[in-house]
Amino acid sequence: MGVAFLASAVTMPLAQAKLIEEVIKIPVQVSNSYGKESQQDIVVTLFHEGTAPTPYPVAVINHGRSAKAEQRAAFGRATYGTHARWLAQLGFLVVVPTRVGYGVTGGEDVEDSGSCHRKNYPPVYEAAAVQTQQVLQQVHQRPDVAKDRSIIIGQSFGGTTAITLAAKNPTGVQASINFAGGGGGNAETMPQEPCSPWALKDLFADYGKTARIPTLWIYTENDQWMGAKYPREWFDAFKEKGGVGEFVLFPPNGKDGHGLFSNAPDVWRATVLAFLRASGYPDLTMPQGKK
Repeated sequence: MGVAFLASAVTMPLAQAKLIEEVIKIPVQVSNSYGKESQQDIVVTLFHEGTAPTPYPVAVINHGRSAKAEQRAAFGRATYGTHARWLAQLGFLVVVPTRVGYGVTGGEDVEDSGSCHRKNYPPVYEAAAVQTQQVLQQVHQRPDVAKDRSIIIGQSFGGTTAITLAAKNPTGVQASINFAGGGGGNAETMPQEPCSPWALKDLFADYGKTARIPTLWIYTENDQWMGAKYPREWFDAFKEKGGVGEFVLFPPNGKDGHGLFSNAPDVWRATVLAFLRASGYPDLTMPQGKK
């Protein structure tokens, strides 16, 4: 199956440039934690600056997860517009999938990892990673894309997915960035105590055995979903097994630092830019007017 365009490209004004937005469908095949396979199209939003030089490097942004079915159904279309605009200004083609089971893509929930004390994490992150790989394969067919220059970024569930991808060392992917990655958190009922944290430690340790591309892990001291203690343990387990990475713990941000990626880009952009410069993108410069 090929790529289907949902809408023609639209342009949005930027400072001395235009942001081009495309909405397409890409076919994926994925399995849930019980091994049930499903095949369907997912909605993917693309952004790039019309004046940026080609071929574009690619930046994929993976969204998080709500445990509530009604919130997943009402998710809409993932765009991360502010971050997409910033990355496009850096010269990237930005790719934002709306994964199976969410919003405009729909479909069954293939990311259900089970009950809190018996989480089965590996297959659900595999499901998200496989979708990302299939999206990348399709995007790499574009004549305006550099097939050997891609990065993966993810928030929360998507952050863990970024490390899952790093463990696969996919062709052309040069770096992965994990914002507040983990699983099984609930800020309302179990603040800073995610479900089965030991299982996540084992998961990240397994990823460390094979992950050889640079990774950046970004967390905050007041993350009400993952806490401050567990992420460091997960990262250390990853590194101990051979994973390549850098861990950054920012001070408390707002009432819940889990939302740092979306809520406070000026806090982390310089850190991310420095990481990217050291990971194959030495010529990146901060867009004018951005910190």
